[in-house]
Amino acid sequence: MITGYYKIADRIIKITSFYESVHKLCSEYRVEGTVSCDIDVEVTRADIDNEIARSENGDRYQEGYLEELAVYRKIATEMLRYDTFLMHGSVVSVDGQAYMFTAKSGTGKSTHAKLWCDLLGEKAVMVNDDKPLIRVGSNKATVYGTPYNGKHRRGNNMAVPLKAICYLTRSETNSIEEVSSKDLYHILLQQIYRPGDKELLIKTVSLIDKLTKEVKFYILKCNMDISAAKTSYNAMKG
Repeated sequence: MITGYYKIADRIIKITSFYESVHKLCSEYRVEGTVSCDIDVEVTRADIDNEIARSENGDRYQEGYLEELAVYRKIATEMLRYDTFLMHGSVVSVDGQAYMFTAKSGTGKSTHAKLWCDLLGEKAVMVNDDKPLIRVGSNKATVYGTPYNGKHRRGNNMAVPLKAICYLTRSETNSIEEVSSKDLYHILLQQIYRPGDKELLIKTVSLIDKLTKEVKFYILKCNMDISAAKTSYNAMKG
């Protein structure tokens, strides 16, 4: 077994795994030496088998990749004890504030986030392109980069105040409107990691309720042209 220590979302995590790949994935978050940890993750054979069962054609994936999924599932579960949850989305930081784009798979949230980077240049920084962590604290929400940042590996080890969440849908023309949290609540629940533990699931819903009081919400109808980024940026920057 291979062991390493990592700091993710301000928590020290000890990871013990069968394969080296998860440690390579998390290398930018490594903490050197042996330290006390907040979260202790050790992968078992049953965890990998569980990922095979969960994934469509899971038996075709390399076990190292399945172990990476198992590790993050354990991390996401334990992070809930620290008021932190995983949400699928692509996050861009501009002028020290984070904007998250979420959508159904294949809609183009990663593409839209990249359009922001194309539009704004060095002013825009990718926080995470797939599976960021969000902590809800006293009167604020903070989004964290994580090693699990999508197939294009776009993201950074950073923490940024979360200003807004935007749900994307496809359209030939671009339009955006600010909506109430109630309009997007069911979508938020679909996009977050939901643990099997009943107590932690209740905690997750509570954190979502707190999040809705701290950030703004938008629905963007957009094409995949840079004009879509102009539309959303001008509206969301406030």
